[in-house]
Amino acid sequence: MKFVVCGKRAVIAAALFIFVAAGIIAGACASAAAYAPEPNGMTIVIDPGHGGADGGVVGTDTGKKEADVNLGVSLSLRSCLRDAGYEVIMTRETDKDLASGDNFKQSDMNARREIIEKAAPDLVVSVHQNSYPLRSVSGAQVFYAAGSEVSAGYAERMQNVLNASLGGDRAAKGADYYILECTEYPSVLVECGFMSNAREEALLVTPEYQRKVAYAIYSGIVGVLAPDPAFVGIDG
Repeated sequence: MKFVVCGKRAVIAAALFIFVAAGIIAGACASAAAYAPEPNGMTIVIDPGHGGADGGVVGTDTGKKEADVNLGVSLSLRSCLRDAGYEVIMTRETDKDLASGDNFKQSDMNARREIIEKAAPDLVVSVHQNSYPLRSVSGAQVFYAAGSEVSAGYAERMQNVLNASLGGDRAAKGADYYILECTEYPSVLVECGFMSNAREEALLVTPEYQRKVAYAIYSGIVGVLAPDPAFVGIDG
């Protein structure tokens, strides 16, 4: 997915609290849980962007497809969420697209919308990677439907966690992406980093960093959906 550079915004101190607290709640999710987690009653749809014939952006140095990185992050995120008792629905689990009609992109996106509507989730998280002509541009960024106050609040809190965890300083931003606006359910789109930035690309293509990004996203989800009002109610 292509990115338009926006202004910088300082990470508030509450971000560190959110990230640390979420980490304590989560535990280590890189390995399988030693027991069957108690369901927490919440459902998350993870949408690994692109796939199949639509590879997304391509790494400037490695030539790796965005779709593959998206899937790696998403599968790790699924493990984290399932270990914490969330029900997780994936729009795709392999390198495939969801297109079935003559209009490739529209039919692919319609299929994702149908999956979301059937799941009736508490939150939709669409996972993507970024690209920009200026190679120095870097950092994870969270997008939300501009007209949704709920999604905006979720995105801002998640952005704080990503900044604290991955070392960025970006701000959440409203956008008109179809996946954010196609249903009534709260939705965020996470651009995990820039495949055009040499340092970030080298990290994003590794399973280790994909797990780190997944854990940061997971921590953000816990931060906005945790049932403890004192935890969730940190204003940014």
